Amino acid sequence: MSTLKNASSSPEQAPADRPISLTAPSGIDRAAHHRLDEAWLAAAWSHPTTRVFVVSGGQVLIDDGPDGTTELVMTPAFEAPVTETHRYFLGTDADGVSYFALQKDSLPGRMDQSARPAGLREAGLLLSDRDAGLMVHAVALENWQRLHRFCSRCGERTVVAAAGHVRRCQACGAEHYPRTDPAVIMLVTDDQDRALLGRQVHWPEGRFSTLAGFVEPGESIEASVAREVFEEAGVTVGEVQYIASQPWPFPSSLMLGFFAQATSSEINVDGEEIHEARWFSREDLAAAFESGEVLPPYGISIASRLIERWYGKPLPKPGDVI
Repeated sequence: MSTLKNASSSPEQAPADRPISLTAPSGIDRAAHHRLDEAWLAAAWSHPTTRVFVVSGGQVLIDDGPDGTTELVMTPAFEAPVTETHRYFLGTDADGVSYFALQKDSLPGRMDQSARPAGLREAGLLLSDRDAGLMVHAVALENWQRLHRFCSRCGERTVVAAAGHVRRCQACGAEHYPRTDPAVIMLVTDDQDRALLGRQVHWPEGRFSTLAGFVEPGESIEASVAREVFEEAGVTVGEVQYIASQPWPFPSSLMLGFFAQATSSEINVDGEEIHEARWFSREDLAAAFESGEVLPPYGISIASRLIERWYGKPLPKPGDVI
């Protein structure tokens, strides 16, 4: 049976220098105690310092500044598009500025030509910690709101409440809250310190990454790591070491990252989720990157950081691989 070990207890596994995308402190206080205070919310909405941005289909508008930075396109509340119900309070910053997101069917047009629509996979790597934190909160709420319009108890339509953080059924009185699905993502190594990487069936040729999967009901996270690795690659694991977590609203996951020590090495992929899996030494992986045989995972994913901790240096960017 696998055992769980926290990385903070192991000096030899010090945190990597490179941050994990979407996890840095945003400087935003979510101020949940204000979500049911309609008078406070109305005053915050009408305040001249309040900033608002639109989220639609998981995308927002971002703008590249002349100094090379990228920012969320935000406006004062009085310039924001009109919406009756889908207005989500995201929190306040240290200066008392309040932030709201508006869910719309489409993003608004912009007078300047530099603004462009972007999803989290792109914007999450470009935005400041504050803007990335605001965006990931808004996208998660929008995903949940779009998928949970009806009451799971009685089937009637629900309405938005608590500044976007609750849906309430007016027929039976049930309240529904945003859902977050825990998922495990793990870098498995064997007794030769080789890393197990796999390629999902729908990925392009050469794209390899860590294994991952959802935690099942009534299952511990270390049991989930062991089950997923065995189901996908036929490899058994023992010790499981927690590394870090990452919000992953595609549409509603929380990725829990681990190192796992293999107790077997024979690979037998399931063929349904994983098309191919291989053991890589650091030299093998470097050569595969150099030749273009292997493409690294996308930089925003915690998978990149897990592999980097083992690999010992940053992975090449997709554009660097021929």
